[in-house]
Amino acid sequence: MPTLTSKANPRFKELLARLRPGGARREATLLLGSKLIEAWAETRRTAAGKRLQPALWLRLEQAVPHPLEAILGAETQVLGEALMRELADAGSPPEHALLMDLGPEPAGPLAERVIGAWGIQDPGNLGALLRSAAAFGFQEALLGPGCADPFHPRALRGSMGAAFLMPLRRAARLEPDEGRWYALDGGPGAVPLAEADLSAPLRLWVGSEGHGWQGVDLPPAVRRLAIPIQGVESLNAAVAAGIACYEVARRSRP
Repeated sequence: MPTLTSKANPRFKELLARLRPGGARREATLLLGSKLIEAWAETRRTAAGKRLQPALWLRLEQAVPHPLEAILGAETQVLGEALMRELADAGSPPEHALLMDLGPEPAGPLAERVIGAWGIQDPGNLGALLRSAAAFGFQEALLGPGCADPFHPRALRGSMGAAFLMPLRRAARLEPDEGRWYALDGGPGAVPLAEADLSAPLRLWVGSEGHGWQGVDLPPAVRRLAIPIQGVESLNAAVAAGIACYEVARRSRP
């Protein structure tokens, strides 16, 4: 199998062009490394996992073929180290990567437990937030304006496969339905986490890293929810989400 080694190769240029659009314009993403590929493979028959479809397997030159290459049936392209390193955009190049076509966002009613991210700009923070939500039984994620791209490679690494466990969809505004809507915020009038009704249907929103909910006009049906802290001004957005999601899971245990 011929190895691509030149950045000027038309096929490599086409690959970069497919990965360049982000956010709502993204039509493809890259799973970097065997661990992330295997995490997706475990969920590929679920609704969230089916949103991503294998398009091209990328193998580092001299790397041993991965067992999933044959199972998934996608075409394989061998890349030289310099090209794989450019795709990885951080650290050493992985032995395997998988180009995925990204299908349309889900539609229809929301799940019983939904995590929402509003203005989370750092892909790693967004990935960590999704990972915590999935770990504590949340079933879907809403992404508000200003959110990082959940299928950016850094977000996928941060989520460690959580993006394949929950359907993800974008929300241009807060439009409360019949569920309980909370915005994590320690300001005046916020309900302490220990006193809040966290039963389903639940929509739990986390504000931006730097400004929280400043400048956002929350609808009356969205209540502010506070996590009591001391000695510091605020918590990291992903940490706050993890604490709140854990409390939801703890209360739901029989």
